[in-house]
Amino acid sequence: MDIFETLSGYGVVPVIAIDDAKDALPLADALIAGGLPVAEITFRTDAARAAIAATAKARPDMYLGAGTVITEEQVNAASDAGAKFALSPGIDADILAHAKRRGLPFAPGIMTPSELQLALKAGCRMVKFFPATPAGGPNMLKNIAAPYKHTGIGFNPTGGVSLSNLGDWLALDEVRAVGGTWIATKADIAAGNWNTITENARAAVTRVKELRNA
Repeated sequence: MDIFETLSGYGVVPVIAIDDAKDALPLADALIAGGLPVAEITFRTDAARAAIAATAKARPDMYLGAGTVITEEQVNAASDAGAKFALSPGIDADILAHAKRRGLPFAPGIMTPSELQLALKAGCRMVKFFPATPAGGPNMLKNIAAPYKHTGIGFNPTGGVSLSNLGDWLALDEVRAVGGTWIATKADIAAGNWNTITENARAAVTRVKELRNA
């Protein structure tokens, strides 16, 4: 089973911007306690590399990825820190090629059929549909994905996804896992609201199971 199949099994990938690497392990433990040992730590903050490295070393069984990877240097940093996958809000052929050389599974961001075809050409197994809700929501993704269903490409919609609309996204066969920005917010991390994060993770896991067993 490759990493994107593993992520599909959970159905939700917490998307995290962390300002202080010291919060990385309490955050990881909060997610694990909620039954969601998955995280996409974004390179939107300077603490991203250190947070990934600390988590990868101390919690090696966690499915840890890097998000907002938009340069080759960040590909290197993510890979060196121990990330098991990476994602980007957009698509760049040079970055995809570099990630392939580094052996780092990569899901680029797409919003159009043309961008999706670039991802397919690069051999991508999963793409991030971003920004998911402003780009047209589940109905837009359904129509973009339809001509490519036979390729087996999977989608990770991120941006405006919430617990309340999770069912609309997971109703699409092509959606493997959503990006869960609500599970561990910057405010909750900074305040050390680990119980809140655990409960958010647990609620997401429960909802995914409900939807998939319906």
